[in-house]
Amino acid sequence: MNIYVGNLAYSATEESLRSEFSQFGTVTSAKIVVDKFTNQSRGFGFVEMANREEGEKAIAGLNGKEVGGRALRINESQPKTGGGGGGGRDRGGFGGGDRGGRY
Repeated sequence: MNIYVGNLAYSATEESLRSEFSQFGTVTSAKIVVDKFTNQSRGFGFVEMANREEGEKAIAGLNGKEVGGRALRINESQPKTGGGGGGGRDRGGFGGGDRGGRY
């Protein structure tokens, strides 16, 4: 089960995240998302638990818990849905096209 962990203290480490969740079961991975330019924590991450039962226990036990001076926001991670992001329409080159004859 993949779990979203929000409102992390910026000083949190992947090891401390793993430690918090391991009291509820087997943690298969723990990842803190960092800014690609500064390499600083963005304040959220993801933990993967071995199964749903352990994941649900972790969510119930840690959601709202204060860690590092911040109340964690924890819920099941949802896959990204379509939409958002750029793309879609090709904006093409410069000028061109008929402007209705008005200049």
